[in-house]
Amino acid sequence: MLVQNKEQARRFFLEVRRKVIGNLPLSPLESVVADVITLHPEWHALLDDPERALALDGPLDAFSNPFLHLSMHVALAEQIGADRPRGIRALMQAATVRTGDPHRVSHQALEVLIEQLAQAGAAGREPDEQVYLERLKQQLGDV
Repeated sequence: MLVQNKEQARRFFLEVRRKVIGNLPLSPLESVVADVITLHPEWHALLDDPERALALDGPLDAFSNPFLHLSMHVALAEQIGADRPRGIRALMQAATVRTGDPHRVSHQALEVLIEQLAQAGAAGREPDEQVYLERLKQQLGDV
């Protein structure tokens, strides 16, 4: 999902929500986003009020900022779809089968993704995919 700024990203989520409510056709990426939005009914009222959603000025925490949180879910879904890092798809599927709760598994994985992005950013480097995958294995073993 490529966007130029925060407002453009928010407008994309709002447009997907509008299409879902109107039962309009979705692109493949919009379908992924629609699935992520569906997992979070606590934010549907916000997404149904574009003016309020665009004006939202909240924390930059990926678990309390709706747009950042939804974006992280989309990033994880894209990783799983591409199986990058190699093995993430099988790992996520196994954890989901074991727990029966794909949303909980996704949240556990998001914690690791956020941790790895923060560490890489602080070090001024790209995230290490193998370290990320190993941390996911550790985290998801506890799910």
